[in-house]
Amino acid sequence: MDQPSIAARKSLKRKLEHDSLEGRDDRKFRAAEAEAEPDTTGQDLALEIQAHVDILNSTFSSLEADRAAAKRASHFLSQLAKNEEIVNLIVDCGAVPALVMHLMAPPPLRGESTPKQYEHEVEKESAFALGLIAVKPEHQQLIVDAGALSHLVDLLRRHKSSSNSRAINGVIRRAADAITNLAHENNVIKTCVRIEGGIPPLVELLEFVDVKVQRAAAGALRTLAFKNDENKNQIVQCNALPTLILMLQSEDPTVHCEAVGVIGNLVHSSPNIKKEVLLAGALQPVIGLLSSSCSESQREAALLLGQFAAADSDCKVHIVQRGAVRPLIDMLESPDAQIKEMSAFALGRLAQEMHNQAGIAHSGGIVPLLKLLESKNGSLQHNAAFALYGLADNEDNVAELVKVGGFQKLQDGEFIVQATKDCVDKTLKRLEEKVHGQVLNHLLYLMRVAEKSVQGQIALALAHLCAPDDRKAIFLDNNGLELLLGLLESGNQMQQHAGAAALYKLAAKTTSVSLLDAAPLSPTPQVYLGEQFVNNPTLSDVTFLVEGKRFYAHRICLLASSDAFRAMFDGGYRERDAKDVEIPNIRWDVFELMMRFIYTGSVDVDIEVAQDLLRAADQYLLEGLKLLCEYTIAQDISVENVSLMYELSEGFNARSLMEACILFIFEQFDKLSSKPWCSHLIQHILPEVRDYFTKALTKPIQANLKQV
Repeated sequence: MDQPSIAARKSLKRKLEHDSLEGRDDRKFRAAEAEAEPDTTGQDLALEIQAHVDILNSTFSSLEADRAAAKRASHFLSQLAKNEEIVNLIVDCGAVPALVMHLMAPPPLRGESTPKQYEHEVEKESAFALGLIAVKPEHQQLIVDAGALSHLVDLLRRHKSSSNSRAINGVIRRAADAITNLAHENNVIKTCVRIEGGIPPLVELLEFVDVKVQRAAAGALRTLAFKNDENKNQIVQCNALPTLILMLQSEDPTVHCEAVGVIGNLVHSSPNIKKEVLLAGALQPVIGLLSSSCSESQREAALLLGQFAAADSDCKVHIVQRGAVRPLIDMLESPDAQIKEMSAFALGRLAQEMHNQAGIAHSGGIVPLLKLLESKNGSLQHNAAFALYGLADNEDNVAELVKVGGFQKLQDGEFIVQATKDCVDKTLKRLEEKVHGQVLNHLLYLMRVAEKSVQGQIALALAHLCAPDDRKAIFLDNNGLELLLGLLESGNQMQQHAGAAALYKLAAKTTSVSLLDAAPLSPTPQVYLGEQFVNNPTLSDVTFLVEGKRFYAHRICLLASSDAFRAMFDGGYRERDAKDVEIPNIRWDVFELMMRFIYTGSVDVDIEVAQDLLRAADQYLLEGLKLLCEYTIAQDISVENVSLMYELSEGFNARSLMEACILFIFEQFDKLSSKPWCSHLIQHILPEVRDYFTKALTKPIQANLKQV
């Protein structure tokens, strides 16, 4: 961001072309342009270019005719060079050495005392053409190798030896622009410019009377300073800072734009220069540029403030005290993505100080920063996330962040780079750490008195952020559960999804052992006869007839297993004294598994028989076996069958299976919501959901399971 991009370079090229029209008689210029632009293509164009190059090679003299011919030829080439598609052809025809030669004034005629014909004009057109050719990086070194730099530096000093001010202004400006293009993203050439002595005259030209020359000199220094420490140091040593800071306050946007660009490149990765810039008084003028009509000045100013804010905490405070926050927040809503990115960057740096955090939030910074999380620009998204991370450090901001839906945006955002995801995770963790005491009381107050939509946002966030000990106060005593259930019942799909996710998170906080994570044992410890007595006639005193086959059992074992068998053999039923008891509604394999559980206290429940075994366990009141069956069935819950599974749990009073279905519905709500029967299912389960959470929040439960 510190250095003009390729697009900016092309913008400079367009600016150069525009400048070439200024100060001319329109009719004369159009005539000259018509003369310079041949109506030819391909080979004919190459011949035309070559002819003008030959003219340059043969007219390096002070004769009036030669000067006039050289001016026409150099102008012809400069106009053609505006078209990048023709630049290579111009170079191939040998134009570069010819143009470089004409950067110098020809030797004077013998006894010459009058001003030279076309003084500075040929040099200006030659510098202009070379600057346009240098827009293509592959030609930069060729121009330097031809000796252009020393001549261009000499042109920068011409104002000291001539009185033709208008012509001088033009040639100096074109020389500075050519240096800018030659050095663009080429550190070797930047160093060569310094070695050739180009920096001192450029610094002097910052005070030149012509504004366009000032601007061109600043543009060259901006490029030379980028990522070149020796150039930066020399620019500062030449005392450029006082003038640059004055230029920041220029009413001409093109001037302060270049000046802030120079300062930005000087301070980049240079802590010592950063301190010098601040001591020279740059802070307030830079803050003033945040309100500039020039978008590039705004970007550079915001970037600079972000760099200043990294220096020390005092500087962060000073930036805020001097009025930077409000314009930076306004810039977050600019249509220019880079302006938004740089303002978010600056606010992120400022938000590392506690009082600034509160000030940025109070000035309205939270909502536009949250909006930027939706950007498809990775850098912009990351800068916004970093700024929000800083704001979340202040307890005064937490309630506001939650109130405006910040938690949801952070949790549900689609973040492009991993660093942003990590930053958001840290922000959510930071919020979680602060939701207690005064912050929690503030949120509970808002959850009682704020608008319904805000109450819902707070309940959603607290389901994810609250500590386990605060659940009852939030969701029962302050109506948070009803707010979440209300979202689940709403016709708004986004609210339903958010409500389901919050309820699932709340259930996870409430239930320490998941149905799907641990198989249960029987809840009633007892003594079992053992595997060897299963269907063993030894000491058997009752026989069951199942599918026509006999199953040998022992009354003492059955009596100890459940109330159903105790009623069967101790009550007034006919089975009390019967030797053989018929079992008409249970398959043999299911009955055998049930009896094996009665005799041993455990059994492997296969999914193929789990539902039939659940029915049998419910019929004979074998709660331990029911839990084993519910656990096995719960493993098989899917989007397609969850509705049937829930009905099954209702039919056999299988509370654990019912709770597993409820949790599955919340967890997989995104997939379930597209099913036509989903809304009916949600309405159907709501009473059980309310009952489940009411019990759970009153007294923490273990999902009716014991840990293994």
